[in-house]
Amino acid sequence: MGNFSAEMRLGRVFEIKRVLFQRHAEIARHLHFRGGLRTFTRMGWLYENLFRRAFFQLDPETAHELSVHGLALLGAAPPLCRALEYFNRLPAGRSRPIEAFGLKFPNAVGLAAGYDKNALAWRAAAALGFGHVEIGTVTRLEQPGNPRPRLFRYPRQEAVINRMGFNNRGAEKIAAHLAHQPGPGRRRIPIGINLGKSKAAPLDQAVADYLGSFALLADHADYLAINVSSPNTPDLRKLQDEDRLRELLGALSAANRARATQPGKAKKPLLLKIAPDLSFRQIDAVLGAIAEFGLDGIIATNTTLERPGSFVHVNQAGGLSGPPLRRRSTEIIRYIAQATGGRLPIIGVGGINNAESAGEKLDAGATLVQVYTGMIYRGPFFAHEVARALSDRQRSGW
Repeated sequence: MGNFSAEMRLGRVFEIKRVLFQRHAEIARHLHFRGGLRTFTRMGWLYENLFRRAFFQLDPETAHELSVHGLALLGAAPPLCRALEYFNRLPAGRSRPIEAFGLKFPNAVGLAAGYDKNALAWRAAAALGFGHVEIGTVTRLEQPGNPRPRLFRYPRQEAVINRMGFNNRGAEKIAAHLAHQPGPGRRRIPIGINLGKSKAAPLDQAVADYLGSFALLADHADYLAINVSSPNTPDLRKLQDEDRLRELLGALSAANRARATQPGKAKKPLLLKIAPDLSFRQIDAVLGAIAEFGLDGIIATNTTLERPGSFVHVNQAGGLSGPPLRRRSTEIIRYIAQATGGRLPIIGVGGINNAESAGEKLDAGATLVQVYTGMIYRGPFFAHEVARALSDRQRSGW
């Protein structure tokens, strides 16, 4: 696909869409499920055994773009979104909203950053059963990201390696787009915005780069995530070093406090997203900086540069996500929860491909979880299935 023209790629997308709609019509003629909820619980099976095969014929990034485009179209049809949300919400009386860093979440399952990079698809997320969405990563400057191909599936392990490189339209354009969308307090679910460093910004200008994004996007976010842990932007992970991290968090915290002095504005919850490749000693330093500057939470973890198990011989640069990351992510969540006495809210990310792996993150100390790679392999209603299972799990005491 990397050698195809844009027109050829677009033609392939429309052909796949035609096939998908044709297959959907065949299913509608031959399957007669009783009850909307039963239909949606079977959608995961249909996706894995039918639709996924069609999507996996596409280049991974083309398939991703197609899915984002589809959700953007769904989000533009509010009545359809409300109908889907009705079937995908947790039953009344069986669950309570989750409260974290001053926000309420209808369920524990969010869509991780990396999927909706340009804030195009988030309006459809509640319809699929998500309890929140984190858009981005957004950088101060618009950038194309790394050269293609840069996204690779490993179906046997249900894993992905990516080296996207923060491809996005930039903070100014995304802020302008969000200005015409429902804002904080008027949304179905909370929306976080994940901020990263522009590739063109050298390390000694990183603070100013993040501050520029914060100034443009804070009005549109329910919370902001500070991403210093992607492995795909040169030198970005150096911002996890204690001195640089303290400088960055100090500046953003000060900007957040200054924001609260302006009429009609308030501080926004700030969270830090860390890498799974940090040592426990490095995590201690990160937690010290979080405590010093009063951040509201932590996201653990980003993708890994490690190549565990069957990936030891995989020679593909980028961050690995999916089940191979599961154990390490959970270890870090457990460590953070114990080190902070459970006082710091944690969003657990990494290797969630079923309810068991999501529950494992909550047992380790996470307040919320996020998925992305699991949705690639399990389908668009994966969040609903996991959220419902977690709700049942909570009620049964499992």
